[in-house]
Amino acid sequence: MTIKNFILDTDADGIVTITWDMSDKSMNVIDMSVMDDLEAIVEKLKTDGAIKGAVITSGKDSFCAGADLTMLDALLKQYHAGVIRNELEANKQLFEQSRRLSQIFRALETCGKPVAAAINGTALGGGLEICLACHHRVASDNEKTKLGLPEVKVGLLPGAGGTQRVARMAQPADALQFLLQGRELRVVQAQAMGLVDKVVPAKDLIKTAKQWILDGGKPVAPWDADGFKNPARVYSPAGMMTFMPANALYRKETWDNYPGARGILSCVYEGALVPFDTALTIESRYFANVLKSPQAAAMIRSLFVSMQELNKGARRPKDVPAKKLKKVGVLGAGFMGAGIAYVTANAGIDVVLIDQTQEAADRGKAQSEKLLTDSLRKGRIKEADKDATLARINATTDYEALADCQLVIEAVFEDRNVKVDVIQKAEAHLSRSAVFASNTSTLPITSLAKASARPKSFIGIHFFSPVHKMMLVEVIMGKRTGDKALALALDYIRAIRKTPIVVNDVRGFYANRCVGNYLLEAHLMVMEGIPPAMIENGARMAGMPVGPLTLTDEVAVDLAWKILQAAKKDLGEKAVDPRQEKLLEEMVVKRGRLGRKAGKGFYEYPDVGKKYLWPELPELAPEQKSADEVSIGEIQNRFLATMALEAARCIEEKVVVDVREADVGSILGFGFAPWSGGTLSYIDMMGAKAFVEMCKGLAKKHGKRFRVNRLLKEMAENGETFYGRFPPGGAAQTAKAA
Repeated sequence: MTIKNFILDTDADGIVTITWDMSDKSMNVIDMSVMDDLEAIVEKLKTDGAIKGAVITSGKDSFCAGADLTMLDALLKQYHAGVIRNELEANKQLFEQSRRLSQIFRALETCGKPVAAAINGTALGGGLEICLACHHRVASDNEKTKLGLPEVKVGLLPGAGGTQRVARMAQPADALQFLLQGRELRVVQAQAMGLVDKVVPAKDLIKTAKQWILDGGKPVAPWDADGFKNPARVYSPAGMMTFMPANALYRKETWDNYPGARGILSCVYEGALVPFDTALTIESRYFANVLKSPQAAAMIRSLFVSMQELNKGARRPKDVPAKKLKKVGVLGAGFMGAGIAYVTANAGIDVVLIDQTQEAADRGKAQSEKLLTDSLRKGRIKEADKDATLARINATTDYEALADCQLVIEAVFEDRNVKVDVIQKAEAHLSRSAVFASNTSTLPITSLAKASARPKSFIGIHFFSPVHKMMLVEVIMGKRTGDKALALALDYIRAIRKTPIVVNDVRGFYANRCVGNYLLEAHLMVMEGIPPAMIENGARMAGMPVGPLTLTDEVAVDLAWKILQAAKKDLGEKAVDPRQEKLLEEMVVKRGRLGRKAGKGFYEYPDVGKKYLWPELPELAPEQKSADEVSIGEIQNRFLATMALEAARCIEEKVVVDVREADVGSILGFGFAPWSGGTLSYIDMMGAKAFVEMCKGLAKKHGKRFRVNRLLKEMAENGETFYGRFPPGGAAQTAKAA
């Protein structure tokens, strides 16, 4: 028997330790070779009389990161190719292939020998499902040990028995919450739910698992034993109190946009009505059906395949050696600068945090202390971790401290003169190899680089707020930015564990151009007299995580007003819509409604109780419409179309030159309907021809902002997709704006 990914070691008691250790990967994942190995191992457990039991563990720091989703991506491509030849046969093959892991785990569960899982480190997705298929689970008390079934986050559902085993091990409400949220549990939480039987120190992990077998551990799952009562029984008081509210909450949170989440709810409900093996078949059918949905395909591609490629440096210049950053300077200790300092120090990099006064610099460092204290209180870090991170931040007013920094990021007030001043002060002390970056969100990088003595080493690194939570970072290439600056910026972003996209230099870059259209559309809807609640709910129904009026309040209404006035000053009257200008002027200038920070904006923020829409807001419109006069479907189309159109324009203008970055950036940067896979995937999913026709209708009714660009017209005429016309990694991705 040839086993590639596991090491088998049988002791004198006949207990075989199965150590999962993939030699060619830093983390264990489930791929075809792993499934081949597991089938052979299960067969050995069944037939080898010398084996009395088994312990499954990992030879790495973590147990398993889950399935290799590139495997599922390939399976989907094979399915779509097969549909052309024989749809019935293609569906049959997809079902059989996608349920293979489920059958392997069931064979393990019924092999007749007691099997214990010794869980050291993270066990996610299929990695947790194999543990659940074991008869006993012992977990390490290491704080890094996390257990989760995150499939819903990439448009899928657990397909190897996860929905059925969790629903039979935990209380129904807890099981559904765990499955639908895709969240990771610490070991104590998993034990409280019933997913882990014992938690022990790492050094005792294997010994404890073996002892369970020696003490007579039964090779039978609870649901296979006589008299088992399913806690997820539908026709019981608990079931009645669980499934109806769960359906309502699911629709409230997802607006039925995610087939994977719907499949989870259906699997648990229907699986509770039938015996376990029938329930596994039900799960497999839902898994195959969800897997072939356009939403799952798009989410797997953008949120796993593309994001992984970007995180690994898909856009990094190949001929520039990688650098490990040791020291970074941050200019400006306000909210953004303090956030940048925190994520940098948290990644193990020394930080020089500079502001005009020592008091301001210290306040910036205090933000890091607050975030670290919160993490300490939640048990995520230890006191020593907090102290070490804070020790890396040197809060000062002294620019000479920048002398040995490899990278300096300015995050000062969004004023050209202020930025020019700090650029020149910093460059007076920087080494020749250092890179200077601006965190500006509105000022062109090329124009700021004119203040630099080294424009080739000048780049934009645009963070999103709040820095410690937002995963996207835009890297902006000025006209003279060199490859070395780009490479260092990407090395830095990888070090702080965020996802980069590289864009060329225009006003608003990429994310802000798209999100600006989102806010503009909402403001125009207000002035059209559409009920504000419909505007907010329409956006949420389309898949946006935050309504546009809420978002305007969060970023500040007065900031939206300032950006509009700056655009008008720089580009002329025609650059702004007078209806939006009138609305923002009324709110900011005349009524002082500056947003959440002021306690009043599009919403009211009372000291006690929840926020609510400002009752007088509809009165700002020339005339008001009733809900019956407005199409909620059209509201959704307007929001998604205006952002997707802007993304298509950015591709045509070579602001974004990689379709992966447009999609990943749209989801991570401004929350564009994750179910769609991103702005360009949304167009591809609908089809360019249908999208163009929809936009023509919107343009006729609402104005020229919905006119499609030349690229989209060509694609509609030729039946093209963005991923077909601009394959990731192709020649277009090396283009740079002139």
